Amino acid sequence: MTNGEGGTAVRGREPGGCAGESAGVRGGGWSAVGALAAATFTVVTSEMLPVGLLTPIGRELRVSDGTAGLTLTVTGLVAAVAAPVLTLLVGRRDRRAVLVALMGTLAVANLVAAYAPNAAVLLTARVLVGLGMGGVWAIAAGLAVRLVPGRRVPAATSLIFSGVAAASVLGVPAGTFLGELGGWRSAFVAMAVVCGAVAVTLAVLLPPLPEDRAVRLNGVLRLLRGASVRTGLLLVALLVTGHFAAYTYVRPVLEQVAGARADQIGTLLLAFGLAGLAGNFAAGAGAARAPRAALLVICGVLAGAVLLVPLLGRGAGVPGAAVLVAVWGVAYGGVSVSTQTWLMAAAPGAREAASALFVAVFNGAIALGALLGGRAADGWGAVGVMWLGGALAVGALVTVGVGRAPGK
Repeated sequence: MTNGEGGTAVRGREPGGCAGESAGVRGGGWSAVGALAAATFTVVTSEMLPVGLLTPIGRELRVSDGTAGLTLTVTGLVAAVAAPVLTLLVGRRDRRAVLVALMGTLAVANLVAAYAPNAAVLLTARVLVGLGMGGVWAIAAGLAVRLVPGRRVPAATSLIFSGVAAASVLGVPAGTFLGELGGWRSAFVAMAVVCGAVAVTLAVLLPPLPEDRAVRLNGVLRLLRGASVRTGLLLVALLVTGHFAAYTYVRPVLEQVAGARADQIGTLLLAFGLAGLAGNFAAGAGAARAPRAALLVICGVLAGAVLLVPLLGRGAGVPGAAVLVAVWGVAYGGVSVSTQTWLMAAAPGAREAASALFVAVFNGAIALGALLGGRAADGWGAVGVMWLGGALAVGALVTVGVGRAPGK
C-alpha cells in the first residue's frame, strides 16, 4: 500500500490518517452498511424528487420549467457548501448522532416542501434539503472502512453508493407516479416519512462512531496539492454538470423530442434507474481494479447516449428514447462509486476530508448543471439541453484521458 497521493482506497486503516481512518473498524457490519445505503438512497431521492415533477410543480406554482429547475440548483449549491463546512463543524462528534440529526432535518424539509404555497417557500425547503444531504453524503461516503474488514471495503462502498442508483430506480420514478396519482405534494409527504424511518434505522443499526481527531481546514486544503485529487475533482465537475444539465430537464425533453406521454415518463425513468443500479455495481468492481479505464468507458458511453437523444429520440420515438435512456442510466450509475473510488485512492489517509471535497464539488456540479440546463431549456429548447450535456461529458472524457491518475 502506498502513501501520499497515490495508493488504494480499498484497504483498511492507514497510519496517520485523518478523521475516520484513525478509529479503525468499529463493527456494525453489513447491517450498518445497509443502513448507510438507505441513507444515501433517501438523500439523493430527496434532492432529485423534483426531476419527475417539474411540469406539475411549474404548472401549479405558475413558473417556467427553468424556474422550477431552481429547486435542484438551490439544493445542490447548499449541499456543496454544507459538505465541507459540516465536516469541519462536527469535529469529533459521534457520526451516528450527526447522521440521525441530519436525516431528521431532511424529514422536516420535505414536509415544508409538501405544504409550500408558493415557489419562495418551496425553495426555502430545498435549502434545508441541501443542508441535510450535503452532510449525510459527506459522512456516509467514507464510513465503509470503519464498518467492515479491509478486504470487504470495495463491496461495502459499492453497496453504500447503490443507494444513489436505487434513488433513480425507485425514488424518482416512485415520486413521479405518486405525483400522477395524488399530486406532486403527496410525493414530498411520502419522502418525509421515509426520511424519518431511515433516521430511526441509523440510530438502531450503526455502532457508535466517535472520531479520534477532527478534520481540519488545512488538512482539507492540503489535499488539493495532489495532481490526481485535482484531476478527480475536475472530472466530477464536468461529468456531473453535463449529466444534470440534461437530466434535470429529461421530462420536457422526452415529451417534446420523443413525444412521450405523461403516463410513460415514470416507466422511462424506471428504466434509467434499473440500468443505473446495474452500472453502479459493475463500475464499483471495475474502478477498484482500474479507475481510469472504468471512467473512460463511463464518460464515453454517457456522452454518446446524451448526444444521440435529439437524433434517435426524434426519429425513433419513445422506443428509441427508451434505449438511449437505459444506456445513459448504465453509464451514470457508475459515476458516483467510480469517482469516489478515484478520490479515495488519491488520498488514502484522508478519506473523510476527500469525501467532503467530493460531495462539495459533486453537488456544486448538480447546481451548476441544473442552472445551465435551465438557461439552455429557456433559450435553446430541449435539443440545446442535450447538446450542452453531451459537450461537457466529452470534456470529462478528455480529462480522464490526459489527467493524473491515482498511484501514477
